Amino acid sequence: MEGIGNKPLNKKNTPDFITELGPKDIFVFGSNLGGAHAGGAARLAHQKFGAVWGQGEGLQGNSYAIPTMQGGVQTIQPYVDSFIEFAKNHSELTFYVTKIGCGIAGFTVEEIAPLFLKSLSIPNIRLPKEFNEILTNGNYGEIQK
Repeated sequence: MEGIGNKPLNKKNTPDFITELGPKDIFVFGSNLGGAHAGGAARLAHQKFGAVWGQGEGLQGNSYAIPTMQGGVQTIQPYVDSFIEFAKNHSELTFYVTKIGCGIAGFTVEEIAPLFLKSLSIPNIRLPKEFNEILTNGNYGEIQK
């Protein structure tokens, strides 16, 4: 199996540090709705992976923005659901989800991981190890709809 930069990779987990991507690899990061990619993973996405300043959601270059800075956890779910649907429709791409919302936005992995439950059956979505541990162990509360 090919992974980032054509290196073998654990099928389920996003690597802790991503410094390069292959042409069909997508870096999934948390953003703000205004697309001001000034810090954290958003800054890396803008500097290295084609994130567009002013675009707060969706595919841009080798990156995909999921807004996380607009309110509570429940406001993130629709954007995660849109991302999952997009990934399902683009099976030729591999999506490496970072710990969105767990940096500058201030959420915990326990709050954010359940938003990705529906992604577990999507073979081209990789999640952070911490998200996978929570989801596969069932250590999460009721998912916000």
